[in-house]
Amino acid sequence: MPLNPRPMSLAAYACDPAHSRGRRHPEPTAPTRTEFQRDRDRIVHSTAFRRLVYKTQVFLNHEGDLFRTRLTHSLEVAQLARSIARPLGLNEDLVEAVALAHDLGHTPFGHAGQDALDDCMATHGGFEHNLQSLRVVDQLEERYPAFDGLNLSFETREGILKHCSRANAQRLEAQEPGGVGRRFLDRTQPSLEAQLCNLADEIAYNAHDIDDGVRSGLLTLEQLEQVSLFDRFRREALAAHPQLQGRRLLYESIRLMLSAQVYDVIDATALALRRHAPASADAARLLRPVLCFGEAMRQESQALKTFLLRNLYRHPQVMATTGRAKTVVRELFAAYMADPAQLQAGFASRGDTPRAVADYIAGMTDRFAAREHERLTGRRLLP
Repeated sequence: MPLNPRPMSLAAYACDPAHSRGRRHPEPTAPTRTEFQRDRDRIVHSTAFRRLVYKTQVFLNHEGDLFRTRLTHSLEVAQLARSIARPLGLNEDLVEAVALAHDLGHTPFGHAGQDALDDCMATHGGFEHNLQSLRVVDQLEERYPAFDGLNLSFETREGILKHCSRANAQRLEAQEPGGVGRRFLDRTQPSLEAQLCNLADEIAYNAHDIDDGVRSGLLTLEQLEQVSLFDRFRREALAAHPQLQGRRLLYESIRLMLSAQVYDVIDATALALRRHAPASADAARLLRPVLCFGEAMRQESQALKTFLLRNLYRHPQVMATTGRAKTVVRELFAAYMADPAQLQAGFASRGDTPRAVADYIAGMTDRFAAREHERLTGRRLLP
């Protein structure tokens, strides 16, 4: 059996695992899996990946069994990204690995927890969840005898680091010259597979936040008629099935919307690839972002994001819950800083106490954070 067989129908501009920039700690190749398949498998078996099932997407974990979590969101991103990758000739295994790992560094309580932790770390280097995802796979996972982290390939790590401040990019560059921080200094792009995961992330959360918003009762189908992207497919669903209503109408409308967005990205990106004709993955990195919606779909997608921001993410009920979640994170940080012995032993023994506290809190699930807060403060802010 050949070592690291090249994926079928891989385009010249795709990332070929046979030409990977490698791992920070060299390892022998696997007999039956490519480098990116190995990355995906390591991510799936990691502790941080399992924790995502109890981390908030929009609604806190205790608010309902059927709302999306960071884990189900990551799975949906992976499915959408693979659906787009294949017809474009991109590497499906790489997009799956990046999609499954992109939220590993997210705090409990979603963006509320992230914002609170960033405030707490303002005088200690700040907190960026994308950078934290990289810390998880580079340092914080403890699974192997020879190195910290998961020792993923450069291409997967590059895709995980979606955003990065210049200051943090400079720190990364000092630690790893020419590594994953370099592109933020040179203002070049990540691989096309990484660009695809960024777009699939947006498609996924727009769609499933509609679903979760209606399920929660905070959004109604009548409100969603204001959104042209959704209403177009609601009307299309009713034209095909005039008796459709309720959840079946919602699901069919979302299904049609997702399909249209996937096909739009494929068509718009294929056109851009024909125009620029990058001869290699590195040549694609030197272009402006290539993975894209068509202009009409981009505008409709942006209008949907604006609608969700105003009507769901800033809904008074969501804001009240996230306000309590921010208090939990801030008070946890203060309690651990005041008494680092309350941290687990592996964190308490580190020299950089603020970063150790941030790492510890960021790794918590919603319910563990709520329990720890009650243990340390004697107050219960969240069920």
